[in-house]
Amino acid sequence: MSDPGQTPELFLDVRGIRKRFGDYDVLAGVDLLVPRGSVVTVLGKSGTGKSVFLKCLAGLVTPDAGEIRFDGRALDAANAASRAEFRRRCSYLFQSNALFDSLTVLENVALPLEQTTQVPNAEIRTRCLEALRQLELERFRDQHPGQLSGGMLKRVALARAIVTRPELVLFDEPTAGLDPLRRNAVFEMVAKYQRQFGFTAVLVTHDVPEALAVSDRVALLDGGQMRFQGTPGAFAASEDPAVRAFRDSAGALRDTIAALRRGETVLSEDNL
Repeated sequence: MSDPGQTPELFLDVRGIRKRFGDYDVLAGVDLLVPRGSVVTVLGKSGTGKSVFLKCLAGLVTPDAGEIRFDGRALDAANAASRAEFRRRCSYLFQSNALFDSLTVLENVALPLEQTTQVPNAEIRTRCLEALRQLELERFRDQHPGQLSGGMLKRVALARAIVTRPELVLFDEPTAGLDPLRRNAVFEMVAKYQRQFGFTAVLVTHDVPEALAVSDRVALLDGGQMRFQGTPGAFAASEDPAVRAFRDSAGALRDTIAALRRGETVLSEDNL
C-alpha cells in the first residue's frame, strides 16, 4: 500500500469507458483513477462487468467509447506504439491462472520473457529463478501445475506476471474458487509483493473485507457505472444505497435467516 503521507501522481486515468454486447450495456461510462504505486480494487457483484472492464484496460477487449490514459499518455487502439509500450510495462494475472499443464513451473514463468523480449536465455533463467525464489517457489521449478495446490498456482501465476518487472499488474478475480484461508493468503501475497516490487495494482473482486484490508482505494461497479470511488474507510462509512447493499450483504443475510426462523416470509430474488 502507498505511503498515506504522500500524494502519489496519477498513473492510470480512465474516463467514460463504454462497452455493449448486443443490446446490453455492460459498461455505461466507467471512470477510474489509479495513483502510482497504489493498490486499487474494483468491487461488484458477479456479472456486473468487472472482468470486462479489466480486459478493456489491458487491451484484450476494445471499448466502444471512452479514454484510457496511462502515465499521462492516451492508449489509442490505433496507436500501435502507445499500446506496445503499455504491454511492455503491464502484466495481467488471469482469473484461471492460464498456466500450461505441459510446461514446468520454470517454463511457465519464462514464457513472457521468451515471447516478448530479446533477453538472452541465460538471463531469462536467472530472472525466472529469482522470481521463484522471491515467491518461495524455487524448489518447485521442475514440477508441473497439476502437482501444485491452488494457492501455489496463484504464486506461480504471479511469478510469471512480475518476471517482466512490470509497473502495473492487473488482477482478474485472483481469489476465484479458493477457500477462505487460501483467499486470505492470496490477498496477503498481493499486498506483500506489491510493496516489495513497487508495482501499481488494480484488482477486481467481490471479496469485500479482504479488499478493504489491502487496498489504498476501492471502487464499486454497479449498473454499468462506478457508484463509488474512495478510501476503504470512506467505503465502510458510505450511506450510498448501492454501497450499503453490497457492503452489508452478509449482515442482511443474517437478518433474513433470523426472520425465516421466526416464520416470517422475507425471501427476495432481487439479487439473484
